Amino acid sequence: MIMSMYKKICITNRNLVHGDFLAKIEEVARGNVDAIILREKDLPKEEYLALAKKVIPLCNKYGKLCILHQFVDVARELKYDAIHLSYEAFLALDDETKKYFSIIGVSTHSVEEAIKCEELGATYITASHIFPTDCKKDLAPRGLAYLREVRENVTIPVYALGGIHPNNIDLCIAEGADGVCMMSEYMKD
Repeated sequence: MIMSMYKKICITNRNLVHGDFLAKIEEVARGNVDAIILREKDLPKEEYLALAKKVIPLCNKYGKLCILHQFVDVARELKYDAIHLSYEAFLALDDETKKYFSIIGVSTHSVEEAIKCEELGATYITASHIFPTDCKKDLAPRGLAYLREVRENVTIPVYALGGIHPNNIDLCIAEGADGVCMMSEYMKD
């Protein structure tokens, strides 16, 4: 077993939760997670804003970082400075908007994207997808060699994403990941 410290990040998906979503968020925040990315990318802006207003205090209650997803304008409206973006959305950010955020995470799917994100000011990246996952059923996983190559080419934190579960976390950490992101492990009962 790998004994180094690594971070665990929950990526939300209310559609996987049986029962009350906010109760699930509180359960996750109370647990051993370091951060929660409030993904919910199918919600319109106003509904996402209303949800973020409920999730951020739950994360704060347990001392866990909440990272908003994609909705830069919602983050600014809430005076919140942690965001996770798709690669395309990150490239579209102007320098002034980037300066607003103290945490900018970006989803990457190649070594080249990872390098570009670091050059343009991302504070961390997710490298995906490492293992087979229901989220990307039609795409072959990139594998551990890909994760290692990303880690060797950037200095910002790299979080493994895609098909991660307790039985393969150590494999990701052994390849240099600073942590892992999991959705199903946290959202499903």
